[in-house]
Amino acid sequence: MARIRIQDEGREISDPQQISEFLAPFGIWYEKWEVEGRIGPDATDAEILTAYAPEVERLKARGGFVTADVINVKPETPNLDVMLAKFKKEHTHSEDEVRFTVKGGGVFHIHPHNGPVFAVQVEAGDLINVPRGTQHWFDLCNDRNIRCIRLFQDSSGWSPEYIDGGVHEKYDALCLGPAYINQVAMGSAVKL
Repeated sequence: MARIRIQDEGREISDPQQISEFLAPFGIWYEKWEVEGRIGPDATDAEILTAYAPEVERLKARGGFVTADVINVKPETPNLDVMLAKFKKEHTHSEDEVRFTVKGGGVFHIHPHNGPVFAVQVEAGDLINVPRGTQHWFDLCNDRNIRCIRLFQDSSGWSPEYIDGGVHEKYDALCLGPAYINQVAMGSAVKL
């Protein structure tokens, strides 16, 4: 389940409805899709796209997307550090970035013009979009493993457009586990 961390305010949001309500003013969609029982742990990319075809087609119609694929990132992915370095710096894209996480997890940091910087941790079953032109950056969780369906409005994809003087170095890319969330709920977690 997704979690939001607003580091500058020492605040966490873990309720799915509250997550959707928090993200909506920034033009960000959040949906929870079923993963368990829908695909096997070793499903091929084609099997994943077939299993989620109705949802993908709905999103294509909603956002003008023309193609979808599956990205698989693991610790043994060749040149992983080089690939991740491109996305760890604050940047924008010329189209929406849409990800449905099938396996693993990561953190999208969002730096909106109309609010505080916040982190959205995604896990299996979470769908999120980052609207075009939105300043953001991304990092994997400690296990460095994520498998996602990606949608594109241009079949050639997009490239990051980096922000001069980005604030990405001021924020932790820490993925939060259930124990930390429980500490926050009980008021005993340290402020990040």
